[in-house]
Amino acid sequence: MSKLQAVRGMNDILPDEAERWEAFETIVRDWLRGYGYRPIRMPLLEHTPLFKRAIGEVTDIVEKEMYSFEDALNGENLTLRPEGTASCVRAVTEHNLLYDSPRKLWYMGPMFRHERPQKGRYRQFHQVGVEALGYAGPDIDAELIIMCQRLWDDLGLMGIRLEINSLGSPEERLKHRAELIAYFEAHQDQLDEDAKRRLHSNPLRILDTKNPAMQALVEAAPKLSDYLGEESLAHFNAIQDTLRAANIAFRINPRLVRGLDYYNLTVFEWVTDQLGAQGTVCAGGRYDGLIAQLGGKPAPAAGFAMGIERLMALWDAGEADALVERVEAYIVHSGTGAQAAAFALAERLRDGGFATLMHCGGGSFKSQMKRADASGAMVALILGEDEVAAGEVTFKPLRGGEQMRISADDVGEHLAAMLLGGYGSDEDDTLQQTDFQ
Repeated sequence: MSKLQAVRGMNDILPDEAERWEAFETIVRDWLRGYGYRPIRMPLLEHTPLFKRAIGEVTDIVEKEMYSFEDALNGENLTLRPEGTASCVRAVTEHNLLYDSPRKLWYMGPMFRHERPQKGRYRQFHQVGVEALGYAGPDIDAELIIMCQRLWDDLGLMGIRLEINSLGSPEERLKHRAELIAYFEAHQDQLDEDAKRRLHSNPLRILDTKNPAMQALVEAAPKLSDYLGEESLAHFNAIQDTLRAANIAFRINPRLVRGLDYYNLTVFEWVTDQLGAQGTVCAGGRYDGLIAQLGGKPAPAAGFAMGIERLMALWDAGEADALVERVEAYIVHSGTGAQAAAFALAERLRDGGFATLMHCGGGSFKSQMKRADASGAMVALILGEDEVAAGEVTFKPLRGGEQMRISADDVGEHLAAMLLGGYGSDEDDTLQQTDFQ
């Protein structure tokens, strides 16, 4: 019988890497709490029209990438969420969360897009999403960008650059759109098939083409910045002033348009050269019209999403491993009454907050000590017939320090002293397995 495998592009995260993810998630939660954001959790499945209405039907996501199907039980058209903003806004609207005040919300979890799997781009990928709903001023746009820089600093990430742009108001985009269509119509012979298809449905997306043959044409196209009115320019300039005051370097990229239709005014991306073609690690902007578009009372909003896989690829493995919480004590036991004593000791240590692994499955002292060392624990707590009879435990540091017999009642105190660095010596940094042969 053949061995079953995971769906292509939907990857297992194995224990070593999963522990690094948990360390990353702990940093992210603390970072978000520092800015007053609260968690929200939305379902993985939504009605398909939600994403078609929010993202735009003439987008790569809706046209090519969504995992959509008809529920055979009731005929509903459903989609695995390809991004989180639409789901978050749907939840906020459905439950009337903006009835009394603005909301700062965040979520973390898997998203799904049917793309060609490659490093940094998977069919099931994970994002941290941040949404500030009910805030109209440029100050919240700037704060969203500034808080990203703080996370890069917290993670020790280098070489991530900020690009920003303004898409203006819908009215300003309409004027620009007409000029853009006229310009590209005059150069139809230079358009690729994708650009021709989008010419009348979503010409702004042509500016984001990756086709080298069209770069000169796109560079000479009418720029949206030339169509921005006083209000849009004031909003954009205020963001730039705040970023400069915060010593955050940025580049204005007039071709930055984002791949979702709901954006207006501010858009931004944090990019890197360290991940090859998948250079965007975080992106977002303002989407003032989306709440009304999904049936809610009109309200401004802005946010961003960052790819966890891409950030994990940038995060130094040594720094990540240093933050992983390891087992602190491993209990080795053998002989009459030792197993019951081991269970009791393990639960007592867990009551005291110590991560404790008790050996299960039998085996000699030598094999158990090998397991203890491989576990990464700081200390082996050894219970044999002699220790049980005397109400004692053999306390053996595994990463340097002297072995000793202590009262079973004092194990927590000795373990705490070791973890605080006030116990034992570092003269012996190797495991003396010969004592237990």
